[in-house]
Amino acid sequence: MNFVIYTHWNQLPDSASILFAQAERDSLFLSRTWFENLSAHALANQQVIRLACVVDNERVLAVLPMLNSPRDGLCALSNNFTTLFSALIIRNNSHTAILACLAAGLSQMDVNSIHLEPIDADDVNVASLCQCMELCGFKSHTYFRFYNWSHPVDSQGFDEYMAKRPGNIRNLITRKKRKLEREHAYDIRLYMDADIERALADYQVIYQSSWKANEFYPEFTPNIVKRFSRLGWLRMAILYIEKNPVAAQIWFVVHGKANIYRLAYDPRWKSYSPGSILTEYLMRYVIDTDKVSEIDYLTGNERYKQDWMTVRKERLGMRFVKQPVQKNIFSRMYQRLRH
Repeated sequence: MNFVIYTHWNQLPDSASILFAQAERDSLFLSRTWFENLSAHALANQQVIRLACVVDNERVLAVLPMLNSPRDGLCALSNNFTTLFSALIIRNNSHTAILACLAAGLSQMDVNSIHLEPIDADDVNVASLCQCMELCGFKSHTYFRFYNWSHPVDSQGFDEYMAKRPGNIRNLITRKKRKLEREHAYDIRLYMDADIERALADYQVIYQSSWKANEFYPEFTPNIVKRFSRLGWLRMAILYIEKNPVAAQIWFVVHGKANIYRLAYDPRWKSYSPGSILTEYLMRYVIDTDKVSEIDYLTGNERYKQDWMTVRKERLGMRFVKQPVQKNIFSRMYQRLRH
C-alpha cells in the first residue's frame, strides 16, 4: 500500500473509475466529471491539481482531489459552486489502514497546512482522516461554512408533496400563473440533451439581466451543463414570455437525487414570480417523472429554500496545520495505525 501523487487526470490508473462511480452515487460533486471540469475551467493563477492517492498494485484505494498553490497551500479541489467534498475511499475492511497511509503521505508533503471544504458534519471518512492526521503531527481546526437544505421525497407524488408546502407558496404560484396567462403568452421549455447551445445562450441573456454578479470562471457552468447533458443528468427549464427568455433554472438529477444548481431571472418580470413558477414546474417533473428520492437546494439558508425543503444540515471546513514532530514519527504512526 503506497501513497502516490498524480498531477494530471490521465495519470490515474483505470481502477480509479470504481472509486468515482461509487462516490458519484453519494453526490455529483464527488463525480470525476465535476472534478475534471473544475480542473479545466476553475483554477486560479498558480493553482495546480494534486491527486493524492493510496494505491496497492495499481488498484486505487483512495483519492483526495486537491489543489496546491503558493498562497493557499494544499486545499480541496472545490469552488463556490461545490456543496460537498470528501475523501474517496474504497469500501472494504482495510479502511483504517488506507486512511493511515493517506495521512502519512500528506504529512510528508512540502506543505504547512491542508484545507478541506465543504464537508458534511457527519462525514465518517473525513472524521477518521482527521484522527490519522493528528497522529501524524497535525493540529486540526473545524469551522462552520454554510447550511444545506434538502428534502427526502419518500415515494410521494408531486400533489402530495405540494399539499404540504406553506399555503402562501401554493397561493402565490396559483395567482401568478393566472396573472401571467391572462396578460401574456408564455411557455416553459425543458432542456435535457438537445438544443443545449440555444439553452445556454438564453440562460446567458437572463443571467446578464439578473441581479447576479459576473462569474469568476465564466466557462465553468456552460461546460458542466454540456458534460452533464451528455450523461443524461441535465434538467434545465427556461420560462419564455412573448418568446423572450425571462427566467431559468439549472437542475441536475444524478442517481435519484435532484440538485438545484443555478437560478436566475430578469427582474423586470419579478411581479409574476417567474422563479416560483419554474420551481413548481421542475419539482413536478423530478418527482413524478424522474421519481427522485431526494431534492437538494445545495448552498444557503435563504428563507425561500425553507419553504420547499424540510431537512437542514451543516457544511463545515477543516484546516490541518503541521506541528513540529520528532524524526521518523510518520513511519511509526503509520505502522501503529495499520495494526
